[in-house]
Amino acid sequence: MKKTPLYEKHVALNAKIIDFGGWAMPVQYTNVIDEHKTTRTAATLFDICHMGEITVRGSQALDLLQLALTRNLQTQETGQIKLSALLTENGGIIDDLTVYKLAPDYYMLVTNATTCDRDWQWINALRKAREFDCTLENISDKTGKLDLQGPSACKILRTLTNCDLNNLQYYHFTELTLLGKPAIISRSGYTGEDGFEIYAPAAIIGDIWDRILTEGIIFGLKPAGLGARDTLRLEAGMLLNGQDMMEDVTPLEVPYGWLIDLDKEFIGAETLKALKLSGLKKKMVGLEVTGRGIARHGYKVFLGDREIGIVTSGTFAPTLNKAIGLAFVDIDCSAPDTEITIAIRDSRAPAKIVKLPFYKRNRLKTEG
Repeated sequence: MKKTPLYEKHVALNAKIIDFGGWAMPVQYTNVIDEHKTTRTAATLFDICHMGEITVRGSQALDLLQLALTRNLQTQETGQIKLSALLTENGGIIDDLTVYKLAPDYYMLVTNATTCDRDWQWINALRKAREFDCTLENISDKTGKLDLQGPSACKILRTLTNCDLNNLQYYHFTELTLLGKPAIISRSGYTGEDGFEIYAPAAIIGDIWDRILTEGIIFGLKPAGLGARDTLRLEAGMLLNGQDMMEDVTPLEVPYGWLIDLDKEFIGAETLKALKLSGLKKKMVGLEVTGRGIARHGYKVFLGDREIGIVTSGTFAPTLNKAIGLAFVDIDCSAPDTEITIAIRDSRAPAKIVKLPFYKRNRLKTEG
């Protein structure tokens, strides 16, 4: 398995290590519920060095990204982040990624860990085919990434920098110096809480990790693993690549319709236009189990005796004290409050379809 620059630190903290897409990653340090609740009430620190970073630079960098991605980036400002989708010719989701605009002709794409190489090859092939005047570089191996999340995140991070983080807007970032090296701090995350993502050279990311954990003790900070990251993102209605979406799923079938601008040319646009005209057959919905049991990935969904779909993600939500999940269901059965059942082993658990997200903190702003 691949190891992040922080692997030995996780071992020293007695983390439980698992194989996550070929990476040796901590799934928990104490337990998932404790780390989940600490994120909601104080702050936690995640190692996400396994994620990918690709730079796109040159006079036609924007032109390439406009063709490759579903989102219209024409109005994106320097210092702003945009979530977008990278699609196949058939409109299937290769990746959902964030676009950081570092300068007018300079962007950084932050990809999912398992799709980084695929993303790079796909976008670079487009660059070569259309002869765009720009260059791509995969900087993942030399870039470290941490995720500091929770209501105390800003107070903790301010102990490391004099930068005015209070006024850093959601889905915006700033470039600064941390421990004498250039770094990027963005107000973003994958938990539904206020928080920051920190990018710095891989060579010093361990020092930043140690410093944040030390400074954060008085604020109740704890390290957290992939287990809590999964329950947190699911409560916030956020999707997991490779589980809730993949190359046979389009953005129209998951809550990503807002990422699509069909007024511009992009790879997969024609398929999406045709799909809108013909009508969707399935749709992703949120579900709440009202009986006993937890809806897990792969469990079948029923309306009466009719099989209508399949669960993609499911867990017990510690903040809400109930079992929740995401599922693809037939479009005519997707209305909120529809009573359904989930096949859990040899029985059927009653459930209902609910609006997303399941959890939303009071002051969380939506991306512009």
